[in-house]
Amino acid sequence: MGRGYYLDDLTVFADGLITCGERTDLDGLAKKLETGRWAVTDPEIPPPPAPPSKWEARYSEPLTPEGFVLEVGDRIEELSGRPTAGQRCWDAIRQYEQQPTEPTRELLRAAYLAVPAHLRVYVLGDMDLQDRPLRILLTDIGEAVDGDGPVATAEMHQGALDYFARVSKAVQDQQERQAVRYADDPAERGRPALVSHATVYPQGWPDEAGLFMLRNDYPAPVEFAGDSYASVQHGYWALSAADASDRSRIRDAASGSEAHELGGRAARRSDWPDVRLAVMAGLLRAKFTQHPELAQVLLATGDARISYTGFEDSPFWRDVPDDRGRNWMGRLLELTRSELLAQQLLLT
Repeated sequence: MGRGYYLDDLTVFADGLITCGERTDLDGLAKKLETGRWAVTDPEIPPPPAPPSKWEARYSEPLTPEGFVLEVGDRIEELSGRPTAGQRCWDAIRQYEQQPTEPTRELLRAAYLAVPAHLRVYVLGDMDLQDRPLRILLTDIGEAVDGDGPVATAEMHQGALDYFARVSKAVQDQQERQAVRYADDPAERGRPALVSHATVYPQGWPDEAGLFMLRNDYPAPVEFAGDSYASVQHGYWALSAADASDRSRIRDAASGSEAHELGGRAARRSDWPDVRLAVMAGLLRAKFTQHPELAQVLLATGDARISYTGFEDSPFWRDVPDDRGRNWMGRLLELTRSELLAQQLLLT
């Protein structure tokens, strides 16, 4: 950037707050751009030359401070759940299709011009024709489209209307196909994601541990594969060991964390990468079927996505904010929850 300018992120919030090194609002943004304190382009780089023909131009109009303010305002509308300028433009198109009168065409013109100028070529979502059908429709018959394009005729207006009719039909067909394909999609959004945090209780687990009961080191004895384990953690690491003596030491560890420590140091059985998911799934199934009170805790999470976090488990099992995090523990808990619910439904 030019002298005195540097690149920075601009963050917009639904309540209209804007941050970019400091806090402001939409009016404040406009003033900062007007005074030159903030800029949307490098002032030392000359703007690109205007196209020789607006009608033949295949790229958007240049970004201006005014257009940027409109775009940010549009983003605030979107974050607030209100229609954007593009959506309002489409609403005006639909209205004109139903009532092709001069008043509705003027409403359409106002809606189109409310779209930031540098974004108008994208408003129809058609990168072949871009916004040309709209520009044709909004040009009076006998006038040149864009001032240097073809002279608008009644046939061209009808062609634009036919274009929008085809688009409407395509959208309707797509919605009908989607309704069939997504016939079993829930009508309401699911619950927010549930995060299962790791925790430590130096004085022992409380009687009411709540969602911490979902953790693998929670002391819920399980019977699995012909043996007994003090927790899922004990069972998983014991079954991972190649040597029988290691398996016994891990099984008899005083706590889940100690079982993890011993298991991590023991030699792993050669097929462990292939069977570990099945073993963990079996241990979780045993835990929640053998302890109905824990099953109720898991079922109470509904259809929430379960994010299993912590620092003791590998990224294979936990949810971490990068490509390494597989969240297999969270996914297996969700699977176990579905199995428990299926069992309930079959028994009622």
